Amino acid sequence: MSLLLAPQLISAPPDPFTVATGGTITTDGNYKIHSFTSNGTFTVTNVGSGGVEYLVVGGGGGGGWRGGGGAGGMRTATGFVITATGYGITVGGGGAGTGADSGSQGTNGSDSIFSTITSTGGGGGGGSNAAGSAGGSGGGGGQNASQPGSFPGGAASGAFGSAGGSCAATGGGQSNGGGGGGRSAAGGNSASAVSGGIGGAGTASSITGASVTYAGGGGGGGSSTGGAGGSGGGTAGNANTAGTANTGGGSGGGAPGVASAFGGSGIVIIRYLYQ
Repeated sequence: MSLLLAPQLISAPPDPFTVATGGTITTDGNYKIHSFTSNGTFTVTNVGSGGVEYLVVGGGGGGGWRGGGGAGGMRTATGFVITATGYGITVGGGGAGTGADSGSQGTNGSDSIFSTITSTGGGGGGGSNAAGSAGGSGGGGGQNASQPGSFPGGAASGAFGSAGGSCAATGGGQSNGGGGGGRSAAGGNSASAVSGGIGGAGTASSITGASVTYAGGGGGGGSSTGGAGGSGGGTAGNANTAGTANTGGGSGGGAPGVASAFGGSGIVIIRYLYQ
């Protein structure tokens, strides 16, 4: 008499790669990239080996009456450990600039967040006789011609940005502002009694497969000449031009009759091996 053996069910081996949804999805070779330019959710349904790489950039600071806006903080790393869950993504907005000849301080950008990673928004540029605000990178100091003095740039909040530049102590009816800080360089001090300082340079990342520079500071405004914006989305002083969207770039400081603009919005990008 023969024995009949029950068939054995053989389960499929677990997927060795990460599987996830959310944001705008692109590929680069064997890697999948999720880019978030607005708030959303990164939902992980399977966890592969090696973790994920991330780039998190806060919103850039708005330019002040003279001081340039600081860049949003920029954080990046590889091998970040994830679990099978949904991660709420926050993308920071750029801070507001000021009205022409208002004497006001620029507004800080807002934070970008992925999991436990927070990149602080950039500091607003200095207004009338005021230091730049602290932020991911600090805003440049601002000066009013009627009360000349030296006002410093804002400090960087943490190690993911740089300080803003100072404005010079001048008189004679002139005014100037320091440049906002960028991820890889401090904002420049005002170039002269009538010229703003340059925005600090940002830092390049190839997380998407192409090299893109993020987190540049805005140039300072001046009664004659605005400072150049920093590479990575920072814009020039005396131009009323917003920081480049999704770079965290700061906007340039204002000038006589010229308002300053919003900082650039931030971005969150996540990359992992998918095949």
